[in-house]
Amino acid sequence: MNDVQLAGQMNQMISGYWTSQAVYAAAKLGLADLVATGPRSIDDLAAATGAVPDRLFRMLRALASVGVFTETAPRIFGLTPLAELLRSDAPQSQRSLAIMMGEEHYFVWGQLLDMVRSEENAFEKLHGLPIFDFLGKHPEKGRVFDEAMTGIHGRETAAVIAAYDFSDIGMLADVGGGNGSKITAILQHFPKLRGMLFDLPHVVDRAEPRLRDAGVLDRCQLQRGNFFESVPAGADAYLMRHIIHDWNDEQSLTILRNCQRAMQPGQRLLLVESVIPPGNGAFHTKFLDLTMMLIPGGRERTEEEYRQLYDQAGFELRRIVPTSTEISIIEGVRR
Repeated sequence: MNDVQLAGQMNQMISGYWTSQAVYAAAKLGLADLVATGPRSIDDLAAATGAVPDRLFRMLRALASVGVFTETAPRIFGLTPLAELLRSDAPQSQRSLAIMMGEEHYFVWGQLLDMVRSEENAFEKLHGLPIFDFLGKHPEKGRVFDEAMTGIHGRETAAVIAAYDFSDIGMLADVGGGNGSKITAILQHFPKLRGMLFDLPHVVDRAEPRLRDAGVLDRCQLQRGNFFESVPAGADAYLMRHIIHDWNDEQSLTILRNCQRAMQPGQRLLLVESVIPPGNGAFHTKFLDLTMMLIPGGRERTEEEYRQLYDQAGFELRRIVPTSTEISIIEGVRR
């Protein structure tokens, strides 16, 4: 690659937020939903969204140039496969993710320079309270967060089920199980399995309708509490997906030790996380690690870092089971 090509590549990196903010604006306006049944004119879309027609046209023209929407006739726009993902009802909808990234995440990332010079938490600096407290106080933001996580983790759940056999577990506790999408999918796939969903009260309240609608509520206990205080006993294995990466080492050890106290010797702890590999290779989680630093104050970890956490919390790390995605199942047993 010559100098001109390198400069072009760097320019694309520098201006990357242009695209992400245009996608955010389209998601927030619900444009993909408005053209779900067929292409519509700019005037129609502007009237439906309260936008200025000429400015909306210029934004959609830019998005069409990168494959998000298409101009099917002069000033008439329709869906593309990428734009389909911005529909609210798409199976793998990314609309809520685009909204969350374009709002809270976008402004927090603007603090990156200051944050690498300090030990502060960027989200708390901007909003005055931790991210999960913020979501609890703002139910609509909490709903968008839940939908965004479903959009991110939907394919991960299928990958976990394909990679790991839960059939020999009597009761599986989903600690910090959020909106219940993960335990729902696992219970549906393993009909003899029983589950336990444990999270903060307002989170479990949001999850209960999902479990009921999926027909698995009769096989899933709902437990409300705070994993920094205790974790309920009674399960045969304990699962946490993308929980430990939210917290620093001291906080993570508190959570893991609370799990350890609830468990019997030999019972399994299953962390579903990305494990950062050595070397300079591209790995999305290396950038996700910066999000963890800026928003909840946590971190992504290497295999050795997880091994140390397990050891300090009273677990033996037995194996790391890869999946078809970047995430793995980190299997440990209670000593």
